[in-house]
Amino acid sequence: MATLIGVPGIANAQMDHNKMDATQMASMTDGEIRKVDKEAGKVTIKHGEIKNLDMPGMTMIFTAKEKSLLDKVQAGDKVKFAVINDGGKMVVTDILTVK
Repeated sequence: MATLIGVPGIANAQMDHNKMDATQMASMTDGEIRKVDKEAGKVTIKHGEIKNLDMPGMTMIFTAKEKSLLDKVQAGDKVKFAVINDGGKMVVTDILTVK
């Protein structure tokens, strides 16, 4: 019986971890678009610290969650963007140009 009681506890811990990943989207990071590759669904962004991922500022290539996100940006644009770690892949979930 003790084993059966322990199993739901493990399942709940895993579900809580998944909820944490979903809440990462709430954090927006400042950046500047360096390159947009709409065909590949990728964008290069020079960004400040990504606080929700504990990542220092740098320039890196991100995958867009949806290619349509890239329709609203071009190289040189100043942006605020949301990114999540999806199994080790950095995925932009939202992007807004700022003036």
